[in-house]
Amino acid sequence: MRRVESFKRMILFFMSTVCIAFQTVVYSKVWFGFYSEQIWKQYYSKGHLLMIAFYAVLLFLFSKIYGGLKIGYLKTTEVMFSQIFATICVNVITYVQIVMLALKIVDPKPMLAMTVVEFVGIVVWTNIAAWVYKNIFPPRDMLVVYGERPIEDILSKFATRKDKYNICKCINISEGIDRICEEATQRYDAVVLWDIPVDARNKILKFCFGKSIRIYMMPKIPDVLIKGADQLHLFDTPILLIREYELKFEERFIKRLIDVLFSLLLIIIASPFMLLTAIAIKIYDRGPVFYKQIRCTRDCKEFAIIKFRSMRVDAEKDGVARLAQKNDNRITPVGKFIRMTRLDELPQLFNILKGDMSFIGPRPERPEIMQQYLQDMPEFIYRTKVKAGLAGYAQVYGKYNTTPYDKLKLDLFYIENYSLWLDLKLMLLTLKIVFKPESTEGVESSQVTALKSEEDK
Repeated sequence: MRRVESFKRMILFFMSTVCIAFQTVVYSKVWFGFYSEQIWKQYYSKGHLLMIAFYAVLLFLFSKIYGGLKIGYLKTTEVMFSQIFATICVNVITYVQIVMLALKIVDPKPMLAMTVVEFVGIVVWTNIAAWVYKNIFPPRDMLVVYGERPIEDILSKFATRKDKYNICKCINISEGIDRICEEATQRYDAVVLWDIPVDARNKILKFCFGKSIRIYMMPKIPDVLIKGADQLHLFDTPILLIREYELKFEERFIKRLIDVLFSLLLIIIASPFMLLTAIAIKIYDRGPVFYKQIRCTRDCKEFAIIKFRSMRVDAEKDGVARLAQKNDNRITPVGKFIRMTRLDELPQLFNILKGDMSFIGPRPERPEIMQQYLQDMPEFIYRTKVKAGLAGYAQVYGKYNTTPYDKLKLDLFYIENYSLWLDLKLMLLTLKIVFKPESTEGVESSQVTALKSEEDK
């Protein structure tokens, strides 16, 4: 198994290198063929090599952040989209860099032509790499161990990646640990532990680890808290420290400074788009342009969030708070567009500037919906340990219709592993999800606001 994994990493590294190398060669052709002559002072050979190396490093970093090199891990279309998006970001930065070196606006056509060639290369590379991966590494045969909760949801998610996972059998924990451990040693490459009691889970976990059987485990909330713990040593005894959450002074200062500077800059840049959006909303039904709603931020403090109105004026005339559903008839035609393009979120920049919100943090919930969640998930209050955000971990790695229980765990991952780098990474990843329409899908009509069956055990 170790040799197989080492071989897999080697293949993935080689395929990633091929993609980066191809795009770097294309850039070098454009640089030497056109842009190197445009800069105000000519480079020696080392200067040219530095420009090309900088492009390669920048491309690698953005590809790494956006997942453009995750062949086999992400869907083929997702890898393709991620690498194309990373390429767009890098090429825009590179063009700005060349303009600054040339001290003038240079012709963008060579850069655009280069981008098109890279897009074609990415499409070809992605499909070839996916074909190679699929034929060398078949899907894993997996055994699912489950408890009381339904498993249809997780099975449907595994089914979307039949190239990677093959669920061969599902077995209930009630059949006994010995029976499960015996079954796990048969022909399976991995075991999925799906929401089973902790004592049984620990026994199966240790057994599988001892037998070198791969384990996929759905974490419970305590597991998420432990993941963010500090490791200490009391003489020769290891200790995990899970402390009360509080940003350090310098972290609070830098986070607030970034919020103020970026919100001001984006308000200036986005002002023409906000003006056009406001005009479109007003022309459509003569109703109010903005929609204000009470939400909860840090320590459950209430504030009025500002958004462009995307629903009919009488969308909640019955006074009942409800999430937007798929094909929700309350959403206006203009509203569908601004929700799809995220233009409806732009007024929240003023909330950030004011200090009600931050750029990154758990999305703020309405007080009445918050109370529904707390009835069934008291741990939902943990999300309010930090200031609410325009985007967060749950928005980047989940979707609008991700269940409240999963959103809670995703947000806790952010809270327990906070760093300035994580904030910056999530900001970059937020740019990517703006262009992914599935992340704005409404909830299913059968999905209630708070899921009573999702209690943490």
